[in-house]
Amino acid sequence: MKILTAIVPHNQGEVIAEAARKAGAAGATIQQGRGTAHNQILQMLGLGDSEKDIVFIVVPLQKYSSIEQAIISKAKPAKPHYGILFSRPVTFFLKNTDVVYDISPEEADSMKNAITHELITIIVNAGFADDAMDAARKAGASGGTILNGRGTGKAEDVSFFGITIVPEKEVLLILVEKGKSPAILEAVKNLECLTGPGTGIAYCTEVSDFVQLGK
Repeated sequence: MKILTAIVPHNQGEVIAEAARKAGAAGATIQQGRGTAHNQILQMLGLGDSEKDIVFIVVPLQKYSSIEQAIISKAKPAKPHYGILFSRPVTFFLKNTDVVYDISPEEADSMKNAITHELITIIVNAGFADDAMDAARKAGASGGTILNGRGTGKAEDVSFFGITIVPEKEVLLILVEKGKSPAILEAVKNLECLTGPGTGIAYCTEVSDFVQLGK
């Protein structure tokens, strides 16, 4: 299985999800975020500092091609640089007590050969994602997408009048060509927002089937 991820303008997530459902997808999850790219990158990828919908769709391999093409076809009449689409492997899937474990060696080889990009994920306290993006951009990143979230309460979290304060978080997604992630991770690792205990984490995952959506 794979998880398809589409990043498109705000209020367009349902359009992408509906195209995927008609092609055989069981459903989709849509989350709101904002883009961070400079204007020249916006012209290329459509990921500028504006509201975005991030669409997550888990897809069986046998339906992957038809669902991917349905999304691409749906986006073609849209404006240029409408958004991007990429996939990542899924090694465990649970739905209604039905479980799919791991992937076959043949599927793994197929996915490995399709890898062209990497997704850097940086999770920091709210207000610091732009600092991380600035450092990443200086190291070669084009732009990213920021999602809002929150940490989970632990004993070491700050308490206020006996109430545990769960820190608000920002999740920064940066998609880069394969091989560029080490320089970017090196650039961000010493930022204040990542060096303190419990302040943040960063990790990298392989991405395949990268497509630009739109005209």
